Amino acid sequence: MANIAELTTTNFKETITSKEVAIVDFWAPWCGYCVRMMPVFEALAEEMGDKVAFAKVNTDEVVELAKEYQIEVLPTFAIIKNGEVVDRKIGYIPQNELKAAIEAHL
Repeated sequence: MANIAELTTTNFKETITSKEVAIVDFWAPWCGYCVRMMPVFEALAEEMGDKVAFAKVNTDEVVELAKEYQIEVLPTFAIIKNGEVVDRKIGYIPQNELKAAIEAHL
């Protein structure tokens, strides 16, 4: 997970604005689909990490960010461009679909 930042309220803004596009995985350890999406997210981070900032928010530990971004379903993938959420994907997403959603904002 070297290419995926673990976010807190302290490093969130800095991380999501480190590149033009960021994708944030809002997840929790008890969420089955979240766990199933980890290898997909890690593979995309490995493939696209030079162009896109990949990050995760454990919603059990960083409740403030989950509230701020109105996360109601896990996992939620927020695609952020220039600091603003431009797209959201919810639940289990096939790797090619998540990649296409990210590429649409590059």
